[in-house]
Amino acid sequence: LATPHDLFDTLLASARAFCGSKEPPAPSVGQYLRTEIARRVPALGRGEEDAQRLQLAALATCFKLECCISGTHSMDLVALEPFGEYVSLPGLDCTFPGGYSGLPDHMLSALPEGSVLLNKAVRTIWWQGSFREEGDEARDFPIRVECEDGDTFLADHVIVTVPLGFLKERHQDFFQPPLPKRKAEAIRRLGFGTNNKIFLEFEQPFWEPQQQLLEVVWEDESPLEEPSANLEANWFKKLTGFVVLQPHGHVLCGFIAGEESEYMETLSDAEVLSTMTRVLRTLTGNPRLPAPRSVLRSRWHSASYTRGSYSYVAVGSSGDDIDVLAQPLPEDPKDPRPLQLLFPGEATHRTFYSTTHGALLSGWREAERLNQLFKAPGPAPQL
Repeated sequence: LATPHDLFDTLLASARAFCGSKEPPAPSVGQYLRTEIARRVPALGRGEEDAQRLQLAALATCFKLECCISGTHSMDLVALEPFGEYVSLPGLDCTFPGGYSGLPDHMLSALPEGSVLLNKAVRTIWWQGSFREEGDEARDFPIRVECEDGDTFLADHVIVTVPLGFLKERHQDFFQPPLPKRKAEAIRRLGFGTNNKIFLEFEQPFWEPQQQLLEVVWEDESPLEEPSANLEANWFKKLTGFVVLQPHGHVLCGFIAGEESEYMETLSDAEVLSTMTRVLRTLTGNPRLPAPRSVLRSRWHSASYTRGSYSYVAVGSSGDDIDVLAQPLPEDPKDPRPLQLLFPGEATHRTFYSTTHGALLSGWREAERLNQLFKAPGPAPQL
């Protein structure tokens, strides 16, 4: 194979082939990949020690990139057997010129003025209840939503779009009564990690005009060795590299996942900028490389309503857990008050988890559930 990247891509494709296997060769994707790489070490770099070490270092970077893609700290946490259920769509990514907000803004434009309330944090969702509006004794609602500011809303149906990270941390007190054990266990077993971006703005680009990527490879690293556990000293080594943002040409975007990414969130902008400058000076061999003039980064783990970036199928879980998470409540299909709680979100899409299109499609799925219910005879429900 021509490059370490080719080898890694080939092994990753072979890892997906164990989907549905009764006896996969390893519990995790990481363990499987390392075993396969270890078998091929004698052939790496045509047996020359220095070339071999460099190829292993490049493979270590491939692991870090896959951690970003999977939203995990380590590929050892990602289950091997269900790994192949994830589906990558062909074609280029769709980007919004004004940012992602263009998509929800377009959706909101079709809704009546004042129908969407922002900055309205919810404290508790009470369900399977019998609640009435003050002064209206004629109608019972099964759900009461209590907000942090004391406001309450009654409803027949609530669509709960919070990320899996929030559910992991808060589901026990967020829902009253608590979620059924089956759903709570699925929430516990599924994986949810952090992938952050670090944007660096420069006065002038120091890279070639045609350059699209600056990959970071640390020559002393290998996927066959344990990385340093000293986050303070080595967090930046989890960085996979930098993408050159187009069309402006003077901004780099770095990607970093896992516990190192979460540690980065605790640092000040000045500390991150200083460390990134040091990394780029090492990378280019230019100790006088000008520092970036500004830094901007995401903090997905620190955000109290996300607690991370997106989901993965962890060792000990399976695609069945995704389906359980997606199931509306109450579980009994004959319940006279159906679809009280509905659960869209990327973590509820069995083949497109971790993606925006998975999140969008899951929202359409839950909307269609309600559409089908509304078509049935009976009193008009209230959302």
